[in-house]
Parts: sequence; structure tokens; C-alpha cells
Amino acid sequence: MNLSEEEKQIFCEVIADNDVSRESGAWQGEDERASPVATGASDAARETSFRLSAPKGAYNFRVNGKSVGRKSTANIDIKTKQKKSGLDIYIKPGTKNETVHIPVAISATGLKEAVYNDFYIGDNSKVTIIAGCGIYNCGDQDSVHDGIHRFYVGKNAKIKYIEKHYGFGRGGGGKILNPTTEVYLEKDSEATLELEQIKGVDSTIRKTTAELEDNAKLMVKERLFTHGRQSAESLYEINLNGKDSTADLASRSIARDLSKQTFKATIIGNNKCRGHSECDAIIMDDAAVHAIPALNAKTKDAELIHEAAIGKLASDQINKLMTLGLTKKEAESRIINGFLN
Repeated sequence: MNLSEEEKQIFCEVIADNDVSRESGAWQGEDERASPVATGASDAARETSFRLSAPKGAYNFRVNGKSVGRKSTANIDIKTKQKKSGLDIYIKPGTKNETVHIPVAISATGLKEAVYNDFYIGDNSKVTIIAGCGIYNCGDQDSVHDGIHRFYVGKNAKIKYIEKHYGFGRGGGGKILNPTTEVYLEKDSEATLELEQIKGVDSTIRKTTAELEDNAKLMVKERLFTHGRQSAESLYEINLNGKDSTADLASRSIARDLSKQTFKATIIGNNKCRGHSECDAIIMDDAAVHAIPALNAKTKDAELIHEAAIGKLASDQINKLMTLGLTKKEAESRIINGFLN
């Protein structure tokens, strides 16, 4: 794949298997990370820092509205949609321990796109799907990516879905990401969603819905960090339709500067089921956080719980770390990293 250094940086960020390596100040809200791309290092240094190789398993790399690299496997078939932008991904029944990567990079200012990706996960499968989008915008026009992902999870199948969003670039144009995720879980199936938006995205509206049948299980882990004048909305609606279906939704977020966050989670119990939602947020500076947990039990056998807590950084923790030689900024960063992880 012939990629710019900025595009390589995006892919290295959003498809990292584990937490991305971050400088101690990366949570503080700077416009750029201390990276070779940001600091103007030599081409050789950039190549060393952002060397990108094709991942194992099936993949599709999308850059500025076009596929630039694709691979299907014997068990996972990736096809281009015919009537609209996006992909159909078919995973054969019984597929075990395979991975699909479908990252997106936007480096063209002013690009606006909506992409529809549908996943058909066969019965008795166990797969990991790694997605995510990064925007590099140094222009004056907004760059926008709306990603609509639908997961049809077969009986007794298990998926882990990892989605990371990232933005950088010093232009006046916005970096805007609006993900929509729909999950349909058949009997005895499981889905784990790990959703992360940590740096550089100016505006986002995340919509997540799920429909669970008998004994299906859903776990959602959201991590969010906003700074500057960024805004982020997280909207969840989980329908526990099947007997003994369960859902566990946990969100942890940091809001600083003048940023704004809204978290709304609705769990609907339509059968004998268990549902839990939790929102923990740290608010700093002049930021604002609005948490709206909602429960709707439509039968006496529905067990639904919600928790929400919003607070500030504990001064005693900051002081303790400062006695160990850290600056106040370093102490805050250490606490924030621990909270989000």
C-alpha cells in the first residue's frame, strides 16, 4: 500500500492490538502528539516510527473513500457493496480465532462520507473484528466519516469488536466522526464491544443499539476523552428480548477545558433478563458532562440496574504523586491514564 506518513500514523493508532503507546502529555489536550509527523522529523525517522505491515487474517484498508488493500481468507469473505458505499463481510459457521481488520483513514480535507459495513457471523464462530477511523485534517473544511456497522451474530457465536477513533492536524476544519453500531444477537451468542475515542476528534455522535435473543450476552466498554471545545454524545438502546439475556454497559470518560459530553443509556427488559449500565466521568476545568441512564422493565422478571458518577480529580491523589517527584501535569496524566484503563 502506498500511504502517506499521516495515513500510516492513523492506521498504527486505530488498529493497534493493545493500548496505543502515549506520551505522558497525550491526555492533556495538545493539538499534536509528540510524534515524528507532528515535529517534522526526517523521512527515515518517520518510516521507522510508523512502519505498517499487513495484519494477519482478513482485512480491508480504506483511504479517502477508496479501498487500498484487501484480503479475504478461506473462512472470511469481504465483498464490496453494490448499491452503496461499504462492505459485506461473511464469516463461515464454525470459524474459530480469526481476525478481521477494517480501518479507515481520511487525510483529504473536506471529504464527507457515509460507509455501511454489514457483518454476517455464522453459527458457532469465534472472531475478533478491529475497526476504527482516523482523520488527519490540516485544511479549513470539515472532514466527516459516518460509519454504520451492523452485526448479525449467529447462534452460539462470539465476537469481540474493537473500535478506535483518532484525529490530528492543525487546520481549522473539523474532524468529525459519527459511528452507528447495530448488534443482533441470536440464541446463546455473545458480543463484546470495546469503543475508544481518546484524542483529536472535534465532534462525534455515537449511536449503539442491540437486540438480544434467549441467553444472549452483550458487554460494552467505552472510553472517551474530550478537550478544547470538542463535543461527544454516546447514545445506547439495548433491548433484552430473550429469556436469560444479559447486558453490561460501562463507560469511563474525561472531559476537560470547554468540552461537552452526553451519555444516555437505555436498557429495556422485555423478558426474564439482567441489565446493568454504569457511567463514571471525571470533569475538569470548565467542561460539562450530562449522564442520562434509563431503565424500562416490561416484566417483573427483568432485573435492571444503573449507576452514574461524575466528579473531579482527587486532590489528595495529585498531592501524593507530587511528593514522589511528579509535576502537577504529570500527576494528573498518571491518574487519568489509570482511570481510563
